[in-house]
Amino acid sequence: MSTPQTSTSQTARSTLTRARVLASAVALADREGVGALTMRSLARELGIEAMSLYHHVASKEDLLDGVTDLVVQEIQAAVAGIEPAPEDTPPSDWKHALRRRILTARSVLLRHPWAPAVLETRTGFSPHVVRYHDALVALLRRGGLSYDLVHHAMHALGSRALGFSQELFDPSGPGGDPAPTADDEALLARMADEAPHIVAMLAEVAHEDPESTLGWCDDQTEFEFGLDLILDGLERLAQREAR
Repeated sequence: MSTPQTSTSQTARSTLTRARVLASAVALADREGVGALTMRSLARELGIEAMSLYHHVASKEDLLDGVTDLVVQEIQAAVAGIEPAPEDTPPSDWKHALRRRILTARSVLLRHPWAPAVLETRTGFSPHVVRYHDALVALLRRGGLSYDLVHHAMHALGSRALGFSQELFDPSGPGGDPAPTADDEALLARMADEAPHIVAMLAEVAHEDPESTLGWCDDQTEFEFGLDLILDGLERLAQREAR
């Protein structure tokens, strides 16, 4: 005869799906950070034994692929509500439309601040990521950019296309606390003679809105500054191509 605990565990296993596993994994990473996302901790979250997870995710890498796909699907759902669609966007409005889509993607990532560090480690082919980027390419083409210039544009945008900037310096490491520690600041102080300009620059930089920050230095102001530089440059190049 099964105990209540055994019965509960069996019920959890019987109702488990890959979608539920991945949704729980995202919720766990949102709450505790991606460093806390292990097969064992996820099994506890779901109220099952760790071995039961392997019926739905083959490995930790498969789990990470799955949660990043889920976040990108959330981005796709968010940008799907933006009007007009890329093919209906007036050619003169391409830059505004592209900027709006990228900032919408960033608003999703701000709900999942662990996701950029994981996205950077993914090497597999994701149809969701490809479809998202295809819409960006469509907007660039709508603006009159040649495929050659679009190709340059996608390289220049890099991770910004998905809504985050790669860090020049990241003392926290992947998935860590983005705030510099006392040890980080002490190291910079010791380096004042070797890197005086870096130290002087960092002494003047202030990131005062943690709600808009996805990394040590990737806050909303810095992100939009870099994005606008790229889009303004692309607009000038597109106008030069059209002459």
